[in-house]
Amino acid sequence: MDNYVLVVKEDCATCRLVVPVINQLSGLFHLKIYSQDNPNFPLNEDVVDDSELKESWSLNIETVPTIIRYDGQSETGRTFGWDKEAWESLTGVSLATDFPDFRPGCGSRTVDPGMPEKLAVKFDRDKLQSRRIATAAEEDDIEACFDRDWSDGLPLVPPTELRVMRMLSGTNRDLREVIGAVPPDYGECTVEKIAVNAVMAGCKPEYLPVVISSVEAALQDEFCMHGLLATTYFSGPMILVNGPISRAIGMNSKGNALGQGNRANATIGRALQLVIRNVGGGKPGGVDRAVFGNPGKYSYCFAEDETNSCWESLAVEKGFSSDQSTVTLFAADGMQGIVDQKSREPDSLARSFAAGLRVASHPKMILAADAFLVVSPEHERVFRDAGWSKQQLKDRLGELLMIPGTELIAGAGGIAEGIPEKFADSTMPKFREGGLNIIRAGGSAGLFSAIIAGWGASGKMGSVPVTREILVSSQA
Repeated sequence: MDNYVLVVKEDCATCRLVVPVINQLSGLFHLKIYSQDNPNFPLNEDVVDDSELKESWSLNIETVPTIIRYDGQSETGRTFGWDKEAWESLTGVSLATDFPDFRPGCGSRTVDPGMPEKLAVKFDRDKLQSRRIATAAEEDDIEACFDRDWSDGLPLVPPTELRVMRMLSGTNRDLREVIGAVPPDYGECTVEKIAVNAVMAGCKPEYLPVVISSVEAALQDEFCMHGLLATTYFSGPMILVNGPISRAIGMNSKGNALGQGNRANATIGRALQLVIRNVGGGKPGGVDRAVFGNPGKYSYCFAEDETNSCWESLAVEKGFSSDQSTVTLFAADGMQGIVDQKSREPDSLARSFAAGLRVASHPKMILAADAFLVVSPEHERVFRDAGWSKQQLKDRLGELLMIPGTELIAGAGGIAEGIPEKFADSTMPKFREGGLNIIRAGGSAGLFSAIIAGWGASGKMGSVPVTREILVSSQA
């Protein structure tokens, strides 16, 4: 025989409206009633107090009233709000009412702001797999993070269970899903572990899909994260975000895009670095043997300015649509500025860019480090007005960066650095095919652009830029 469960709350006009129906049904079959806010509502009924919401949480109640039909222990149907036809179909009872046949329900208390995470911690505590760390009563939580060597040198947000649960609300991916093994120690990295480090970095839940995709990109073999960690070179992972998500989460692609002040930019990049540190064991003085490093090893993350650009975005160049969101990881050095406030013709400005690109890493270094050229809107306008496509600029830069071997060989210009003398009669390109990427970002005022050179072992010799689609959750 069927039995029924009903979840209500007195603070719901629809629940109060259907009290006569509840009275009718409770006299016909077994009806277990849970009240979220008043154990005496409805009056004259046997009501179970669910003010702690344990039963509502376990029943996945999002709207009250909700009535559920069971055959033994198995749920065989449910309906929510008040819909006379649906209630009659579910119960098989012709319901006598003198009020409208339809009224929407109210939000369950389980979906109040902040409540899902609190209930998950309270009733699904075992869902989280991470080891719990007990701190002493007088221990400062922020100092505890420093003491346990979790920090990149800056204060962390303590990753409490509630904060981690809240962070996980930003994705519908299984928290136990294994994303991969993080070098150098190749620790197993799950969605949950990424969420823990995203909390410590200061991320918001809606940033989590970007962080997860960044970790996925870092773990692809062609990015060579282990080599990037172990090198004595300057570089670290740079994250470039394209697509609608960059705007939805408020990333900065405009003024000061490569600087401080934007939470999404700062914390997404930091979260990736913390995953590498805390899951993979990649710490300075250990496997990380960089002679100098660069400030971007705290966080190096920004968005491409795709709005009103005359050029296709990097993601579109890589074969994605403008409706898709992506992350691109690049093994990047710090930024090198280019100042050209006089060029009003595209060839003149291209020559300035080429002169700056020529000295990336070293004027004699060729076919090694890749680079990103970040063109500001004011410089882009020079090419826009002349009708130059991005590919035209790339082609012209390629021509300008064909360098005579006599300038590149060891000893040329009185510089011992250089390629073997046997290449003196050759003409060599600065960058490998596809090694120079051009993107648009920065403030609207200022005839400046930027070069971000890459790891000396980038390109085919080591790390190549990796672009992955961001899987945006319907919850995020």
